[in-house]
Amino acid sequence: MTTKTSQATKSQQVVLASRPEGMPTSSNFKMDSTEIRPIEEGEFLVKNHWMSVDPYMRGRMNDTDRYVPPFQIDEPLEGGCIGEVIESRNNDFSEGDMVLGNLGWREYWKSNGSNITSIDPTLAPAQAYLGVLGMTGLTAWVGLNKIAKLQPGSTVFVSAASGAVGSIVVQLAKAKDCRVIGSAGKPQKIEWLKEKTGIDAVINYKETKDLASALARLAPDGIDVYFDNVGGDHLEAALDVMNDFGCCVECGMISTYNATEPTPAPRNLFRVIAKRIRMQGFIVRDHLDAKDEFVQEMTSLIKAGKVVWQESITEGLENAPAAFMGLFEGDNLGKQLVRIG
Repeated sequence: MTTKTSQATKSQQVVLASRPEGMPTSSNFKMDSTEIRPIEEGEFLVKNHWMSVDPYMRGRMNDTDRYVPPFQIDEPLEGGCIGEVIESRNNDFSEGDMVLGNLGWREYWKSNGSNITSIDPTLAPAQAYLGVLGMTGLTAWVGLNKIAKLQPGSTVFVSAASGAVGSIVVQLAKAKDCRVIGSAGKPQKIEWLKEKTGIDAVINYKETKDLASALARLAPDGIDVYFDNVGGDHLEAALDVMNDFGCCVECGMISTYNATEPTPAPRNLFRVIAKRIRMQGFIVRDHLDAKDEFVQEMTSLIKAGKVVWQESITEGLENAPAAFMGLFEGDNLGKQLVRIG
């Protein structure tokens, strides 16, 4: 714990300048600066090294009731971040400690330690705690194990299979000896999935006119689990090909996040009745009690070479808005991160 006198710290941050209508644009964001008051007894100061941008943040840009409060105009955005403690008056956190928090989109922040976790950068690179060993990996693990209750030998369809969550879902399912079919929209993403994850088949949804027919050809005996990151036509295709008593794990619906009008429900939703399909949405924060079990299993799989991951890295806090907007254009392969410096 430091004994030197704390000084005020100037910090750059990205604030929400206006609420997006449809696809976010650069005009919805602006760089700002603030002064962080000196830390007091029990507090510590963190310099961010990494931050995460994630599709769910789009919902928080709307002024609507959600499971998390909306971002406020002219206030900094928030999100997962990894930083280094550079000054401390807290007995539990020392200078040099690497910590995981939720105050991304800024250079510096201070805390009393509430909801902050120390990480071990010797186990994996620090930024992995924003991805495979963080909420991203936990989301994939919870969806398969707690929601789908995945059984070995099942056939699993994963939309956005090359994305941060989807790519981990693929590998966790393969580790349970499942047949896994994914969707992706670019040849390099499909190539990576086939070379690195052991996926059984991939549909290029941008080149497929009839997604349900393509899925049916690859899964002639039907699918047992659909891990949904996209919604829309992917959900319709999954319902068409789903086996009786199958499960749709509703994790995300990125195809609808920038819609300016209400999106239509799946046109074949009636299949839920006829096939006795279970559809369940989930929020990973409801399952934080499973974190220790998840970390134990995930680290074991990583050491065994059964889980790998890919990162798309954008340099500089000022480029975080562009990295975020790129999520909706499919620019990222794996986890999209911003290196703050």
